[in-house]
Amino acid sequence: MMRMTRRALMGAAFALPLPALAQTPWPSRTIRFIVPFAPGGPVEVPARFLADHLGRALGQTVLVETRPGAGGSIGAREVVATNDPHTLLVSTSGVAIAPALMRNPGYDPIHDLVPITVISDAPMVIMTRPDHPIRDLADLVARAKARPDAITYGTSGVGSTTHMGGALFATRAGIELLHVPYRGAAQATTALLSGDTDLVVAGTIDALPHLRDGRLRGIAITSRERSPVLPNVPSMAEIVPGFDLNIWYAMFGPRGTPPAVVQRLAAEMAPLARGNVLATRMEESGAKLLLDGPARLAERMRAEVPQWRDVAARARITAE
Repeated sequence: MMRMTRRALMGAAFALPLPALAQTPWPSRTIRFIVPFAPGGPVEVPARFLADHLGRALGQTVLVETRPGAGGSIGAREVVATNDPHTLLVSTSGVAIAPALMRNPGYDPIHDLVPITVISDAPMVIMTRPDHPIRDLADLVARAKARPDAITYGTSGVGSTTHMGGALFATRAGIELLHVPYRGAAQATTALLSGDTDLVVAGTIDALPHLRDGRLRGIAITSRERSPVLPNVPSMAEIVPGFDLNIWYAMFGPRGTPPAVVQRLAAEMAPLARGNVLATRMEESGAKLLLDGPARLAERMRAEVPQWRDVAARARITAE
């Protein structure tokens, strides 16, 4: 048997691909959270809280950068194109909706994004004015069946989670409602208060102030069960069995994110789900801070991406 000299052994070692010797430790430089919406939006609140915590835990600076446009697709494309686990996406459930509305959003949410964790979720609320003749959810369904497309509902825009949630409710209830898009929840709520629409679908965080001061009346909440912060508003599942829909925020890595990075991030964030200022603030607004790891987020994506494609096709919804 031929014996290899020390020099030959060193040469063979240097000929090996780098991963065979040692992988570059992560994180090795600044981490970026890409929030694909305008500055000052609600996603920034948990993103900055997590950035501060992870910066201390990981020993690296974590920056939060906004990349608004195309319903969140511009920011998602940047993360996918970078394909670097130091650049992560912090987005809403809209990441699962965009492919249903656009012929080419520039990314495939199942194959191009790696689930890290659901950050939080919160139900939506269907509201009307206190003096509106629609009494409750059963009355709404009955009136809509009698007069298809006569009842209008406002949302924060075409393809928003509130729009798609309203469309999903209409599909499941077997009714037809007329969607009226606005530029944000505030405009949609103002239109309802002015009498321009019959209903509005909004996130719990946006809805609570109007419900608590009596300016608007809750018809139904989209979660499976009633919300502790809105105990008098019926769950939609009480009329449409099995209905359960929340707006959620989540963190994703690009396709090349190693499993070890996913697990480390998820483990560092999981203890924050309770016992801190952010968790308390979310509970008070009807949301839940979850941070429950990659498996739950992957499950949501597998269920919701095809669900929204089906809803968009049935309701003929497109963002283009």
